[in-house]
Amino acid sequence: MPQSTQPPKKLVILDRDGVINFDSDQYIKTPSEWRPIPGSLEAMARLSQHGYLVAIATNQAAISRGLFDMKTLNAIHQKLHLSAQAVGAHVDAIFFCPHAADEFCDCRKPRPGMLTSIGQRFGLSLKGVPMVGDTLRDMQAAFEVGCDLYLVKTGKGAATLEKGGLPPGTQIYDNLAAVVDRLLHLEAAGGARPAVPKKQ
Repeated sequence: MPQSTQPPKKLVILDRDGVINFDSDQYIKTPSEWRPIPGSLEAMARLSQHGYLVAIATNQAAISRGLFDMKTLNAIHQKLHLSAQAVGAHVDAIFFCPHAADEFCDCRKPRPGMLTSIGQRFGLSLKGVPMVGDTLRDMQAAFEVGCDLYLVKTGKGAATLEKGGLPPGTQIYDNLAAVVDRLLHLEAAGGARPAVPKKQ
């Protein structure tokens, strides 16, 4: 049988608030409150241009708390998509957990359910897939599924780093752009690992 000429899939998973856009202790409740961190969308564009699938995994407990509804969340994510497209970035999937912590769902980070669903969506193993976040729960969820862990100092990242207790192997970078610099450098040096299709 002829071999496929399609390049192997490469996947990056990003947290949203504090990694792509500015975070708020009062939640991002409207499209106007969603503001990208300088350089983050351009960094995502570089991933897209180098053949990476970009997936977002975000806890959105404000839905369960009644602070906004699904229509508003969709509008916020529409703004994210359009802003990304304007600089040449492509978001391949956005996964979110609408539950509060006391609902004990499996999808809310630090539980791994949301990341597992991303792997299932693309038919890929998550072992070695970069996960970029700014909180301990991001890193804990990523560690649980075997991702490579990248903590950024934007958002809650600096406070997370100060508190400590991060999973082994967590790498620290200033922001998403710095992580992308590192990933593309590794790829150019032959060190980046394409995502592995799951065994059927």
